[in-house]
Amino acid sequence: MTHRPRVATAVRGMSEAEALALPVAFSLETANRAIGLGRTVGYAMAKRGNYPIPVLRVGIAYKCRRSDLLAFLRIDDRAEAA
Repeated sequence: MTHRPRVATAVRGMSEAEALALPVAFSLETANRAIGLGRTVGYAMAKRGNYPIPVLRVGIAYKCRRSDLLAFLRIDDRAEAA
């Protein structure tokens, strides 16, 4: 039996520059990555209503706002506007 190394399918976390470059609204998967949550846990939290930031339900999709994510991550976007 040969041992094959486990390969991660997605990189967790997001740099400050990546967070600032996000569109105004984005998928829950993107928010999960920025916050460091896995897909299953993130969707379960959103469904229960205890996700760390407000989640908008758009049809069958969950969306998050950049302003809410930046506030949660304590990233000041006012410097970008200047």
